[in-house]
Amino acid sequence: MANPIEQFKIQPLVPLKVGSVDISFTNSSAMMVLSICLITLFLTLSVRSRALVPGRWQSMAEVFYEFIAGMLRDNVGQEGRKYFPFIFSLFMFVLFGNLLGMMPIPVIGFTYTSHVIVTFAMALVVFVGVTVIGFARHGTHYLRMFFPHGAPIATAVILIPIELISYFSRPFSLAVRLFANMTVGHIILKVMGGFVVSLGAFYLIPGVVPFAFLSAITVLEFGIALLQAYVFTILSCIYLHDAIHMH
Repeated sequence: MANPIEQFKIQPLVPLKVGSVDISFTNSSAMMVLSICLITLFLTLSVRSRALVPGRWQSMAEVFYEFIAGMLRDNVGQEGRKYFPFIFSLFMFVLFGNLLGMMPIPVIGFTYTSHVIVTFAMALVVFVGVTVIGFARHGTHYLRMFFPHGAPIATAVILIPIELISYFSRPFSLAVRLFANMTVGHIILKVMGGFVVSLGAFYLIPGVVPFAFLSAITVLEFGIALLQAYVFTILSCIYLHDAIHMH
């Protein structure tokens, strides 16, 4: 059975170095570029006709648009409308990264959302962004986030450290949740795929059972790919709500 961890290895496609810094164009970079190109192509071609009665592709683009717009409206309010381009781009980037990672793409096939450095970079952008927005809107009053309004002053010694830890753990929890779910799912698929090959090579009927189970796991993994894009985005909306509206 092949090593299930091997699929997460970053392979340089175009080796590049600036001094001692390796800036090679890798399979991970290629998949990110492919995702951005496909997202741009999908949205551009879907709304090009701007038909009053939308076709299949235009309807799909409008569903994504309304889904994210509704998420922002429900979790942030009308003040969140100006942040729609960022939230929408974030959702589509994570979604396409998750889904393309399920496809058997030769040479460059890779799930970039299965690497914590990628998910942490996205989570850090969200964390820094909402923190800047919070201080820009509320000034130093934003520090009240760490001591809830109406709490007894005597509880400050307990509440403030708890709130600080909770606040600064946001990018870590956001990054690890997406990375862990995508990594574990792909490992399970790889292991189950090995069972199908090894059992099917010797026993035709027993090989059918793991194949059926693998098919079910694959469908589940597609569902997880959609769910994790949703979770990452809605948590970003909740953090944005806190920055705008405080407690």
